[in-house]
Amino acid sequence: MQIKKSSVLLLLVLVFLGCKPNQSTIKVAEKGNTQNWVGTWATAQMLVEPNNMPPAPGLTENTIRQIIRVSIGGKKLRLRFSNIFSDQPTVLKSVSVANALEGAAIDEKTQKALSFNGNAGVTLNPGQDVFSDSFDFQLKEGQLLAITIHYGATSQKTTGHPGSRTTSYILQGDQINNIDFAGATKTDHWYTIMGVDVIAAVNSANIVCLGNSITDGRGSGTNKQNRWTDILSGRLLQNKNTANIGVLNLGIGGNCVVKGGLGPTALDRFERDVLSQAGTKWLVILEGINDIGGIKNAEDAPIKAQELISAYKVMIEKAHAKNIKVYGCTILPFQKSFYDAPFKQDARDTVNAWIRSKNSGFDAVIDFDKEMVSEPGSKTILSNMHDNDFLHPNELGYRRMGEAIDLGLFK
Repeated sequence: MQIKKSSVLLLLVLVFLGCKPNQSTIKVAEKGNTQNWVGTWATAQMLVEPNNMPPAPGLTENTIRQIIRVSIGGKKLRLRFSNIFSDQPTVLKSVSVANALEGAAIDEKTQKALSFNGNAGVTLNPGQDVFSDSFDFQLKEGQLLAITIHYGATSQKTTGHPGSRTTSYILQGDQINNIDFAGATKTDHWYTIMGVDVIAAVNSANIVCLGNSITDGRGSGTNKQNRWTDILSGRLLQNKNTANIGVLNLGIGGNCVVKGGLGPTALDRFERDVLSQAGTKWLVILEGINDIGGIKNAEDAPIKAQELISAYKVMIEKAHAKNIKVYGCTILPFQKSFYDAPFKQDARDTVNAWIRSKNSGFDAVIDFDKEMVSEPGSKTILSNMHDNDFLHPNELGYRRMGEAIDLGLFK
């Protein structure tokens, strides 16, 4: 095989800069083409809590159809599946994708079977995530994609993403080619699915949005795909200067940055949820309210604020080492919510002041606090923008957040 001089120069530059080129970069260099893998959809993984487990008939030897909304499109895909938090193997006997229609129905003409190292199925070992083989598929930007999995044996401890805000459908037995999924059991959770990458032009990239329930979308509409990240994605796709930029939502409801909360902390999941994504150029961090809300005593408030600041610094440093720009989001107002207390407000003020400061290390600031506060000087969210709890935005609030972001940050 003959490698072009330009490709050799690219690899030499990477080595000189101390970068270890990944396999997709090497393939691009060898073939001399202008494409690479870029994530178009992803979701954060956690151990599914008992009350969010798959309802009867369950996953073992049965079939689930899950719906996702992608960001950028492409003509070649690969999917990522997870058994990370399980302690037993999980068998995927067969998997297919298709364009989603109404409810659980799919467009039969678009259905495509996946393979794994040339095989129809794959066994996910405990703690493992795997990619499918790449395959041809006409994925349109912003479309709904149905992922259908026929399971074999499954782990009793299930890995997934409970806060899908999207309905999944379960049928008994092998229903991989069932078109309409009539009579399926419904559940508003995702299981096993972790990410979708597309081959895209070299100027394509994505934004990882790391956060808690406000990024995950609590208060948005089920099956409406109207989280603030969805609003941002739609705006990017409609703008000719940013139509090549995807958005990956890595929020987990109840998540903390430093310790406690639901799921692995932002620090613990940072390598997997941020740095392992293909094609990431920007990181947007909106997280910390659950750490602050969990403060028990006034004397602990300044300590927690400094812990958060230290954690942000760690994440900034790690992202910058991968040439990822990091944008810090101020923590939204929460007065009158179940988290409200004067010392917690003081902690938020300390953290937000640091995020806004010139020496924070953030490459830019997205001031959601300023955007969502009821009036200057207040600590209460806009009265018509929250989900009746003075903490989580409602659908109108998420739209306001998504529309407030300057698209010029992603040029």
